[in-house]
Amino acid sequence: MATQPTVLQFEDVSVHFDDAVVLDHVSFEMYAGDTRIVLGAAGSGKTTLLKVALGLVQPDSGRIYAFGQDATNLPETAWFQIRSKMGVLFQEGGLFDSMTIAENVAYPLENQQASEKTALPSSNGDVDAKVHEALRFVELEQTVNKFPSELSGGMRRRVGIARAIVTEPQLVFYDSPTAGLDPITANTIVNLILKERDLRNTASIMVTHRYQDGHIMAKFRYNPHSGQIELAPPAGAGDRQEKTEFFVMQEGRLVFAGTQPELKASEDPYVQKFVK
Repeated sequence: MATQPTVLQFEDVSVHFDDAVVLDHVSFEMYAGDTRIVLGAAGSGKTTLLKVALGLVQPDSGRIYAFGQDATNLPETAWFQIRSKMGVLFQEGGLFDSMTIAENVAYPLENQQASEKTALPSSNGDVDAKVHEALRFVELEQTVNKFPSELSGGMRRRVGIARAIVTEPQLVFYDSPTAGLDPITANTIVNLILKERDLRNTASIMVTHRYQDGHIMAKFRYNPHSGQIELAPPAGAGDRQEKTEFFVMQEGRLVFAGTQPELKASEDPYVQKFVK
């Protein structure tokens, strides 16, 4: 593991908004294919952690490394290329109401700089092909000419996933991807996130209030041969469970970081609130 470059690393990162401590000396690192499930009460710093990782909020102290590069306090222009290797699923999907589904999914392709890994498509035909591929991935290719208002909440969330992955990013952030969805639709969303991770060895950070979301990510994998989600082998026989860590945040602090068995075994009353 040590020979691999980190995809994302926080080194003693702290953020303050006025007198409030929003992130308090947070440290962790991630590699390709890793999953981090971020749990915590409202206001515990979960979304701020994502914003710092995206360069939208600068830390007051500590250092951030993105894809092996020191990204601490970089100017906004320098973040363009870093973000081109990242994808984001915003809360509620975050689609543009005035754009068609095809235009929503094409937005990152047409507006982000090319990363070293994936060049931007050179023509409208290439953009269209990638848009259709991403929508096919989430089984919504038939919606290209519709508007977000014509889709259900679950379908809009799936379009959000298509937009997040259309550039084939190395790291994807999922901010409350199942919030407000019924259990069956929520599981469908998590299965798509799992499929993206396992097909492309994508690093994933998921902020969620549902322990079940993390359970699926830790215990299951996508089998490309059968096209099905299946139970992952025990840890050590594929290491899917070892590559999935649960974070629990409280008042900006990372009070727990560990595997699912370690989370379930924790005797901390606050941590146990998030284990169901």
